[in-house]
Amino acid sequence: VQLQASGGGLVQPGGSLRLTCALSETRLAIYTMGWYRQAPGKQRELVARITQRRTPEYSDTVKGRFTISRDNAKNIWYLQMNNLKPEDTAVYSCNSFPTIYYSWGQGTLVTVSS
Repeated sequence: VQLQASGGGLVQPGGSLRLTCALSETRLAIYTMGWYRQAPGKQRELVARITQRRTPEYSDTVKGRFTISRDNAKNIWYLQMNNLKPEDTAVYSCNSFPTIYYSWGQGTLVTVSS
């Protein structure tokens, strides 16, 4: 079982990106899934999570700018990021919440810079 995040890149402040997380498992994922990020020199933090029933929660730092969604039938999760700020620069990864069901996959780098 693998988690693969994609969709990162370089974007100017105020720009948008959509990240995608794919879970390579034949069974439907039943857990709450989250998007995490780790900035250089900082600990990994949870920025958004979504239950199987699609109830989202966000950290205060991204609330109102990021939107998490999921397609349960395809085992895919998304993170729509709008109005990006330089402080959003980090490696973004996806995993369950709590992170006890799957191993970490490769993250995707988001760089917000002019």
